[in-house]
Amino acid sequence: DLAISVLIAFLWLVSTFVWAKALADIKVSTGASIVPGIESCKAPGTTCHFLSVTSMGILNVSVVFGLLNMILWAGNVWLVYKNTNLHS
Repeated sequence: DLAISVLIAFLWLVSTFVWAKALADIKVSTGASIVPGIESCKAPGTTCHFLSVTSMGILNVSVVFGLLNMILWAGNVWLVYKNTNLHS
């Protein structure tokens, strides 16, 4: 049914953007900017250094694949629309 396909494509788009925003928040929360906010690093005579964080390349790829999958769903919706009597 066309309505279900449109709904699924829309929900996929929304969920992909939500995941991309969550991934951006994860990167900020685990980046070097958190060091000044750590209470134990504020103690006199204490020096804190940020070394590194695990690579998040696979997570970036998951966002890209989510967008590609949404494009496939949009193509599916278009084909369903073109092959039904809704298109004149």
